[in-house]
Amino acid sequence: MRKTPARALTAAIAVTLLAAGCGGGGGGSDTTADGRAVVKIALWNYDTTPEFKALIDGFEAENPKIDIQPVDILADDYADKVTTMLAGGDSTDVLTMKNVTDYARYATRGQLKSLDDDVKALDKASYSGLEPFDLDGHYYAMPYRQDFWVLFYNKALIPAGTDLSDLTWAGYTSLAKKITKGGGAAKVYGTYLQTWRSVVQATAAAQTGGDLLSGDYGFFKDQYTTALDLQKAGATMPFATAKSQQVTYKTIFESGKVGMVPMGSWLAAGLLEDKAQGKTDVDWGMAPMPQIAADGKATTFGSPTAFAVNKKARRSAEAEKFVKWASGPKGAEAIAKVGVVPAYTSDAVMKSYFAVKGMPSDALSRKAMTPDTVKLEMPVSEKSSDIDQILTEEHELVMSGEKSVEKGIEEMNKRVKSEVQ
Repeated sequence: MRKTPARALTAAIAVTLLAAGCGGGGGGSDTTADGRAVVKIALWNYDTTPEFKALIDGFEAENPKIDIQPVDILADDYADKVTTMLAGGDSTDVLTMKNVTDYARYATRGQLKSLDDDVKALDKASYSGLEPFDLDGHYYAMPYRQDFWVLFYNKALIPAGTDLSDLTWAGYTSLAKKITKGGGAAKVYGTYLQTWRSVVQATAAAQTGGDLLSGDYGFFKDQYTTALDLQKAGATMPFATAKSQQVTYKTIFESGKVGMVPMGSWLAAGLLEDKAQGKTDVDWGMAPMPQIAADGKATTFGSPTAFAVNKKARRSAEAEKFVKWASGPKGAEAIAKVGVVPAYTSDAVMKSYFAVKGMPSDALSRKAMTPDTVKLEMPVSEKSSDIDQILTEEHELVMSGEKSVEKGIEEMNKRVKSEVQ
């Protein structure tokens, strides 16, 4: 009954409204025909991101006088579209903060409503991912999910008796080489490294204490050596091949063509959904990210996702009510039931998470989901975006073999210092 065409405004519609000077996604009536308050929320890939439906349906069930309507934007275009919308005076009520870098930009431009009073009322001990939204003691968004990286593995390809609970990078490399087999189209890789720079750089920063904004990137060397060694040994798909063929981590893992994939915890929800739909039959589990040393401690990296209220929202009070609900215990329960890790955690929430049909609930998977330390994937700064661009460009040159590790790091140091700092 609820799913009328108005529930999913496309990015194209939002931009068209902007061009017409009608306030973007905030155009149209702010009340439905039956008198409900319309709250519009900017998000991405609504149909394939189950957490959004879970949150919207859960909130509406408790608040029948409010109608949440998605402004659906392609994930790859999201940051640019929201930036354009806000610059044009758009009044979409709730804005999903895909990452903290974009959040800092919008907040420092005065485009988001202060949520200081709401954050003060939180039980902060029950939240992860809240600290990155602290801008000089002020908050303009509240996190509802907290992703971090773990090691996904195909149980059928890991030899019986292999201990993945305290794996070092050396052990991971050795295992990846050991389980690689075949050739051509039938080849099974020991591991797959997504082409993103974070696979190497954010891992190195988290586990060595390195600073991604420093302009001094010598701490990348060992992690690049590991990645290139795997590539040279044929234990992972060549970077150039993965890049040119646009291979995705989920597709290759679900095909059964790879034994291990370091990836964000969000992959679990996608695997559960595809398995339920019969798109894959891979029997998978999770283990802690490999570490520099086997000391029983797991350090990884991640990033929170949050909701903010547009400072120009037409339904500001109702929007704030949604943000508070989604980031709290009830919102956490809703997304835990679809296999997404919430920012708010409790024994009850994690029980719901591991009770999801198909979710691995063995001791190793549970350990993977409780790392000792989660470092922020990219520190928040007005320089973050520019540095990210430089590090990405040089990462691709190193991984494709166009530059040596030493030369690549030298260029990263030089460019960040001269072009940004």
